[in-house]
Amino acid sequence: MSDATPEARPEEPAEAVPAGPAPADPYEAAGPAPLGVVRTPTGRPAVDALLDRLGDADHLTADGHLDVYEDVHRGLRAELTALDAPPAPRPYDNRS
Repeated sequence: MSDATPEARPEEPAEAVPAGPAPADPYEAAGPAPLGVVRTPTGRPAVDALLDRLGDADHLTADGHLDVYEDVHRGLRAELTALDAPPAPRPYDNRS
């Protein structure tokens, strides 16, 4: 007999174990979840209301996001267009 010790084997990496309960079907789509994006107020109430509307998409599935995004886009476009409109005449601008 020889004094040879068994050859040391490197540790095999442990497989990653997902946290929480495993889904029944790994290919099943996850439900809607908020993204947690912080929206900073702009100081313009109409714009802030439209940006807050983006939070409505947090509770919808991905196929429902498009309606919310298009609605917000239309509102923001209208707000930007209103900035280009000439100011309404003031009561004292038409003096003779």
